[in-house]
Amino acid sequence: MVDLFEAAPAVSNDYSANSIEVLEGLEPVRHRPGMYIGGTDETALHHLVAEILDNSMDEAVAGYANKIDVRVNDDYSVSIIDNGRGIPVDPHPKYPGKSALEVIMTMLHSGGKFGGGAYKVSGGLHGVGLSVVNALSEKLTVEIARDKKLYRQEYSKGYPMGPLELVGNAPNRRGTSITFKPDPEIFGVNSNLQPNRIYRMARSKAFLFKGIRINWSCAPEIIGEGETTPVEAELCFPNGLLDFLNYQVGTKTTVNRKPFAGEAELANDEGKVEWAITWPEDENGFCHSYCNTVVTPQGGTHEVGFKSALIRGLKEYGEMAGIKKTASVTADDFLSDASIMLSVFIRDPQFQGQTKDKLTSNKAVRLVESAVKDSFDHWLSSDPENATALLEYVVERAEARKKKKEEKIQNRKTPTKRLRLPGKLADCSKAAAEGTEIFIVEGDSAGGSAKQGRDRVTQAILPLRGKILNVASASLDKITQNQEIKDMIEALGCGIKENYKEENLRYEKIIIMTDADVDGAHIASLLMTFFYQQMPKLMENGHVYIATPPLYKIAVGGKNYYALDDDDKDKILAKVIKGNQKPDISRFKGLGEMSAQQLKETTMDKKNRILLRVTLPNTNTEEGREEAFETRRQVERLMGKNPETRFKFIIERAKFVDDLDI
Repeated sequence: MVDLFEAAPAVSNDYSANSIEVLEGLEPVRHRPGMYIGGTDETALHHLVAEILDNSMDEAVAGYANKIDVRVNDDYSVSIIDNGRGIPVDPHPKYPGKSALEVIMTMLHSGGKFGGGAYKVSGGLHGVGLSVVNALSEKLTVEIARDKKLYRQEYSKGYPMGPLELVGNAPNRRGTSITFKPDPEIFGVNSNLQPNRIYRMARSKAFLFKGIRINWSCAPEIIGEGETTPVEAELCFPNGLLDFLNYQVGTKTTVNRKPFAGEAELANDEGKVEWAITWPEDENGFCHSYCNTVVTPQGGTHEVGFKSALIRGLKEYGEMAGIKKTASVTADDFLSDASIMLSVFIRDPQFQGQTKDKLTSNKAVRLVESAVKDSFDHWLSSDPENATALLEYVVERAEARKKKKEEKIQNRKTPTKRLRLPGKLADCSKAAAEGTEIFIVEGDSAGGSAKQGRDRVTQAILPLRGKILNVASASLDKITQNQEIKDMIEALGCGIKENYKEENLRYEKIIIMTDADVDGAHIASLLMTFFYQQMPKLMENGHVYIATPPLYKIAVGGKNYYALDDDDKDKILAKVIKGNQKPDISRFKGLGEMSAQQLKETTMDKKNRILLRVTLPNTNTEEGREEAFETRRQVERLMGKNPETRFKFIIERAKFVDDLDI
């Protein structure tokens, strides 16, 4: 038997009780912000605003506030003011010498939402929101109007800068006002809150609670050029989620005559549920869900209960109407492309993590399903024509799904037909798409080097001659007749527009490889525009990449280094030059000037290369939908038929160009 103590290596005596550090107060938040707000990126930065706004919304939902002011100031600080009860300022019985306000501001897991009847339902549950924002703020000022008096206290990085002060009388004011500026030590000196993102957040809250009026304002000088963020706005939506759904769907044609919308009380006085759903004909839907006004981007048990109620109700109605095919319909057939808004207010909800991305309360499934089912049954039976149209739509989708499944099985059994491939395509030898990639290369010369340097098993090369057609300003006939575009469509094999089939895609990665200059960037832009407009699923599913070939070769001390751009070149020189060494620097005029070995080492070898993945915004979030709209607008602006918009864009941004590569 081995003596484990004798076999162990020598242990340093440096590790002792003195090594054990105990973080007190809000120190854990500043040391590990990711544990409390999910990181220090842009999403986490804006989560600070959500935490404060959620507290004000909790006051509104509880019936104590009906107005919230949200302001983004010229120094990128944010002020959120409500007319609720105001945070208590009297001395806390457990901590003599400290007000209840200071306890809430400086201690984790303190607040009025752990029971005691202060809130029936709330979005802030863990007692960490306000204290975490305080800990991560360079400066925070809180004002409390309560009992006709106004109190103020200032904080910095979680610590009070002085005692709670009685400012004076406030006979006509009540509620809480918090102004904070995130700490650049935590989020970075260039990380500023974005007005447009905060405006969308405030608008979502107004949609979610009919009884609230949110007054929005923003310093005009910090609104980005081209942004649609208003300087001032009053946000109030009396129809709640139905207004939200109509805003999201817009003028799209729907299968059903009118949306299924309503609200219902949950059993046992657990809260309530509100919903609005419609079925767009273009089959491009979404599901946005909320719990106690907190967005749940990953869904959860409330979504499960809602969808269960709908599919059960539809099948029962189909059986009653004698439509046998309804029995084989799945929830995916019925709801995967529906446009759904769902909001629940429940007692003591359980979320996945402090950022509350997913509701995990098991009781929500039963409560929501029971509350929604009766309303859906009534909606179907009250309008048979509308119900029949919806049933026909769902049955048709179910049959299309079955047919597609049968075709897929049949394709596996049938020997693969010989595909028509473009003559200049150097295909890879691997038949299955998994692990394969096609390089779309600028010019025959570069194509020759790429063909020699590739991995013939998994890498295919398709050289293009010059710049392809700008599809954003061309007719469909012109697009389909263009030889370079025809070659790409044939090589990829997946079809375009409504004929696109993911399962027919012949390669896992489509890599755009152009020269590292202005012309190369233009060709890459034209190719991305083609994929965006004709094969958007390629981008949505993460298949499109951009290669990053080097612009410079640096030879020094018998070694070769490759730089992507001028900044990269300067960094390499600063790192490798020693003494009086003189580097030999050569600039590649294009991929065609690189040898096959150089191209392989720098741009094609999976171990060494850098690929940039081209993605589209996630339209499952309101932010993503706004970004998707902005993407469409920019593509139309820069690549569309109107040259005046391009010219205007160039003139507006010409002043920012420091080094023009011609």
